[in-house]
Amino acid sequence: MKMTFRWFGKEDTIGLEKIRQIPGMSGVVTALYSKPAGEVWDENEIAELKQYVEASGLTMEVIESVPVHEDIKLGTGQCERYIENYKEIIRRLAKYGVKCICYNFMPIFDWTRSDIHHRLADGSEALVYYQKEIAQMDPTKLSLPGWDASYQPEEVAGLIAQYQALGEEGLWHNLEHFLKEIIPVAHACDVKMAIHPDDPCWPIFGIPRIITNQKNIDRFLKLVDDPYNGLTLCTGSLGCSKENDCVAMAKRYASMGRVHFVHLRNVLLLADGSFEESAHLSACGSLDMVAILKELYKAKFKGYIRPDHGRMIWNEEGKPGYGLYDRALGAAYITGIWETLTKMVHR
Repeated sequence: MKMTFRWFGKEDTIGLEKIRQIPGMSGVVTALYSKPAGEVWDENEIAELKQYVEASGLTMEVIESVPVHEDIKLGTGQCERYIENYKEIIRRLAKYGVKCICYNFMPIFDWTRSDIHHRLADGSEALVYYQKEIAQMDPTKLSLPGWDASYQPEEVAGLIAQYQALGEEGLWHNLEHFLKEIIPVAHACDVKMAIHPDDPCWPIFGIPRIITNQKNIDRFLKLVDDPYNGLTLCTGSLGCSKENDCVAMAKRYASMGRVHFVHLRNVLLLADGSFEESAHLSACGSLDMVAILKELYKAKFKGYIRPDHGRMIWNEEGKPGYGLYDRALGAAYITGIWETLTKMVHR
């Protein structure tokens, strides 16, 4: 496996020189974050970003993410133009050595939480999702890191209505059309496409979500049965539902060669279906991180892993979920498990 770290470009408060010092770190996962969804990425900016990353001794082989425009998800407006733009982005990224693109097909909202500064018992801050609080929220007035902040409340309300009318099957239809267009390009360019599960993995605010469980992931992979059409196995997104067995999913999809990227984090499941993000250590949450990594190792996984959302610890300030310290601890924990698995097998 290749250990990587999410980095938000030159504006990130965490410099590449700090990421480089994390043991076992091979590269960063990044993007041109200022580009609006649907716009073709400037080739010179891609080249400059790659050069900047590599000058620090790291690689830039994974892009997270290339956003999918709402017109593509809805199958409306300038859908076909945006799909053609997406193909061109894949071609340009491939030219500069990108091997994997993480993206999602979540309508309107990216990952959703009820609180991004929740104080845990140990004094650290974590992202949490409490069902009762989400139920009381007005989605047109919410703003979280990672969301498209360009929408006005009335635009959000209009999009919600469109997705409610579209429904799950309409969303499946539009995803299939998108995949049939882009996967042949990705295959030709040797770029693995890794869809990210919906986070959380159930419908929110009355909007359909479809990359949520094993049944739906199986359906997704069959839409275009090509090894370049694969999955970002995000244990925190899938693992926030007690119905999902992340160990079994890791075994199933890695053995099929359809896991191209892994986001590893732990979550603590609560009785009412809510969850709290926790430290990566298995004992801190509800997921068995060792068992998940063991299945990836047994499947000879050679793709990319990154520690996902971390807590804010030791009085660190920064982007919630994306501080340096706890994610660095997570990376070291994951690398240590992988080394142990390797040495146990070769004893």
